Formats: sequence, C-alpha cells, structure tokens
Amino acid sequence: MKKIWRTLILLGLDLLLSVAVGLMAFAIRFALDGRGIPADYLSAYLHSLPWVIPVRILVYYLCGLYNQVWAHASIPELIRIVVAGTIDSVLSTVVVYAISPSGYPRSVILISWIFKIVVMGTLRLALRYRRDLILARRGATPEAQRTLIFGAGDAGAMLARELARHPEVHCNVVGFIDDDPRKQGYRVVGKPVLGTRNDLKKVVAQYEIKNLIIAMPSAKGSVIREVVEAGRGLGLQLKTLPGIFELVNGTVAVSQIRDVQIEDVLGRAEVQVDLNAIAAYLSDEVVLVTGAGGSIGSELCRQVARFKPKQLLLLGHGENSIYEIDLELRGKYPELDLRPIIADIQDEARIRRVFEQYRPGVVFHAAAHKHVPLMEYNPEEAIKNNVIGTTNVARAADFYRAKRFVLISSDKAV
Repeated sequence: MKKIWRTLILLGLDLLLSVAVGLMAFAIRFALDGRGIPADYLSAYLHSLPWVIPVRILVYYLCGLYNQVWAHASIPELIRIVVAGTIDSVLSTVVVYAISPSGYPRSVILISWIFKIVVMGTLRLALRYRRDLILARRGATPEAQRTLIFGAGDAGAMLARELARHPEVHCNVVGFIDDDPRKQGYRVVGKPVLGTRNDLKKVVAQYEIKNLIIAMPSAKGSVIREVVEAGRGLGLQLKTLPGIFELVNGTVAVSQIRDVQIEDVLGRAEVQVDLNAIAAYLSDEVVLVTGAGGSIGSELCRQVARFKPKQLLLLGHGENSIYEIDLELRGKYPELDLRPIIADIQDEARIRRVFEQYRPGVVFHAAAHKHVPLMEYNPEEAIKNNVIGTTNVARAADFYRAKRFVLISSDKAV
C-alpha cells in the first residue's frame, strides 16, 4: 500500500511540475519579446492538457520512472528521465498540433523539454540527498568509529555508500586518502579526499581516525604493505576489500570487508598447498610444527589438525601465542591429542629432548625471525635463529629418523 501511495505522490508531482514547466517556457519565450503570452497560444496549451496528460502518464510509466528506488539513483536512472522527457515532448507536440494546427513556437517546445528533464531530475536527486543525509546522521552516532578509506576510486566510492547504508557496522567515513594528484581537494560521494598515503599520519591525528579500510583491489603489494605498516604504526584497525578478481561483478558489500591477510601484502596470489595430497602421511602420525604460534605456523596447525594426526606438537618460543593456538584447536578439535611445547630452537639440547620424547614422524619447521629491517640491526640473532636454529631442528629430525622434514618459510625469513 505504501508503494502505491509513493507512486501516486511522485506521479502527481511530475504532472504538476510538467504543466508548470510548460507555462514557464511560454513566460520565458515571450518575456524575451517584452510582451505577455498570446491568448491563442495559452488557449491551445490548456486545451491540449486533457489529451497530453494521459499520454504523459503512459510514457512515464513505460519508461520505468515509478519502479525505481530513487534513493539509489545514478546515471542509468538519469538516462531514463531524459528518454521519458524526450518522448513526452515529442508526443505532446504531436497532440498540440493535432488539436491546433497553428501550434506554438518551437522555442517553447525546446525550453519546455530542457526544464522538464531538469525538474524531474532535481526532484529525484532531492529524494536521494534526503536519504543520504539521514544515513550520514546515523553513521555519525557516538558509537560509530571514525573511518578513513584508502582509495578514492570506484571500489572506495561504492564502499563509502555501502557503509552509509549500514549504520549497524558503526563506521563513520570521514574521508579518503589517495595517491592520485588529480583527486586531491575534491570530494567523492560527498566525502573529501584528505591527502596521499604520505599524509596518513597527519590526517589520522587531525581527524581522530580509528579505522583504515584499504579499498584498492588492484594495488601493488608494495603499496598495500607500506599502507599496512604505516597504519599499524599509528594503532589503526586495518581492514581491506577482496582482490580485483573477487570484485569482478562490480559490487561491494559490507560483508566483503575483512582483515588484511598475508596475500594482500605479498602482491601475488596466495600459494595454495594441496593438503589432500599429503593427508596420507599426516593421518595417524605424530606431527611437529615449530613456530606454531606465528602467522604461518598457526595457520599450518589449523590445516594439519583437519587430517586427524595421531598427535600434534605445537612448539614455539612465545608463551602467549602457543597458548592461543592451543586453546583455539582444543575448541575446534576436542578429540585431537595436542601437546603445547615452549622451547627455543636455538637450544639444541632442548630440541633433542623434544624429539627423543615424542619421536615426530613429520616436521614442519616454521620458526624464524622475519622482520627484515629489525633483523638487519640484529644480524647475530637472525643467524642464530634462522640458520643455527634450523640446523638444530633438521639434525634432530635426521637423528631421530623423522620421515619427512618440511621447511616452511616466507621470502622475508629466507
């Protein structure tokens, strides 16, 4: 019922404005001559209305002006208005000349056509602006976190609109940062472009930003990595959109926003390991994962746990990280025999005791220092952990006859 009333109200406004526009066109045309509207022209116009209005209603309806959600209107909807206005003007002219062969000046028809499109477009733009204003007020609620979007392109614009439509996610988009100099100082979907990634620190401080969402699906990994590192250094919560191939349908949804993952900063597709192919040597086997609390090691533990090993050894130097992955896996796999082991791979004697006690058949060695700039300042520690530590684990695996030894390493750790 509400839809019918909305349609009738919008139709009524369109008809009222179209009639008013016609009179305005006469007024403008003959005001240029310094005289009033001739009576015969005005009479012809008014007598044509009972015939023109039904035609106008049919044209507007068939052109789809009343089955659109105008609060989401964009270019395709504008084209509909132009088409409807043009057809209406042509048919109205035909009707007028059929009723009154003398018709009226062609300039009136042209002025009427232009103003008709303008007023119908303005009416629908007002509906969208009203909705955007309401959503902006919702998004600016006290619990909404001030959010910055990196990337003022198509994906960033769509994301800003989507966040405005979903105040329940509590993201108040303050503006954008983008490296394109042509966008600086401009606005995208009503939000300002506040600077480039070099201005991130200043923008975050000035606007009290809490969240940074990376909306550049086609950006290079080096660019994403730089933004991620800068954002983490400023204490921001970092999110991103899927890669360009995941956005091939041209849509952006709030549900697609996710945490930044390792493949985002690598700048290449994630290497997919066919774990089904190696399940045969994981099932019913004692499996040791070193560096089990790290980003790579913990994910490896999650994958290995799926194949029901006889025992899964979670070895790491960090107490908290090992505790967290142990707790997570116990919740997901209560039947799995898990053994959290706090040990330093640089301690050869300790590593040998672990191998002697548990006799792992499969070893995934993922423990390594991987922060390159930091380790360049501490080369001795890098050598002790990445080289000597790896040697200790490899020798113990060889001495205690492990069936398989797999070195898991990022390019940085190597």
